[in-house]
Amino acid sequence: MKTEQRQVGLARALSKLGYCSRSRAAEFIRAGRVRLNGALRWDPETPVHLPKDRIAVDGIVIEASRKLYLMMNKPRGLVTTASDEKGRETIYSLLRSEDALPWLAPVGRLDKASEGLLLLTNDSEWAARVTAPETHLEKTYHIQIASVADEAVIEAMERGIATETEILRARQCRVIRSGKKNSWLEIVLDEGRNRQNPANARHSRYRGPQASKGRGRTATVGEVGEGKLPHSDN
Repeated sequence: MKTEQRQVGLARALSKLGYCSRSRAAEFIRAGRVRLNGALRWDPETPVHLPKDRIAVDGIVIEASRKLYLMMNKPRGLVTTASDEKGRETIYSLLRSEDALPWLAPVGRLDKASEGLLLLTNDSEWAARVTAPETHLEKTYHIQIASVADEAVIEAMERGIATETEILRARQCRVIRSGKKNSWLEIVLDEGRNRQNPANARHSRYRGPQASKGRGRTATVGEVGEGKLPHSDN
């Protein structure tokens, strides 16, 4: 017996097709620019069966974009969002010259002060697998802390920090170098919790997974110049 595909909201469907972000799609729908199977729809949560249903924006039927997987070597100073209410420059400023690209969403995020590997894709199912805690994909960060690290610091990070509901710990931690007042550490995380992100560090550089795979190819952030955008599709 064939299983019927799960429904998604109309705005999410446009995002999954690689047309635009979900928030931008909701704006188009509320503006009366989107039809579903020929009928005008105003509710971004209108249920859609992909790929059976037909969606049109401004009279043009939207076809699924090819799956694309992009590595960005994010520089500091950019925020990981499509639009920022404070008017800060976003990672999408690096995509302005890439007119042929479909809509791409970040896989996880790096904060404004962080630099390093950021993955973007229009393959939402793949992104969900990569970021799921149960995947245990190792993520390597280089972080600077405002103290000189010793064995006690390393042991504490690997032993874990207790919160009200769980223990958050680094899978691995080592000192890269130390000065008189600070240290650079390399920490490896293998869970997808936002609170594991080393946000309390003075600076952080995300070196990425040990290997980031796209279309059978293995690549590392060391191959990507800062602000550069090598990509793979299927």
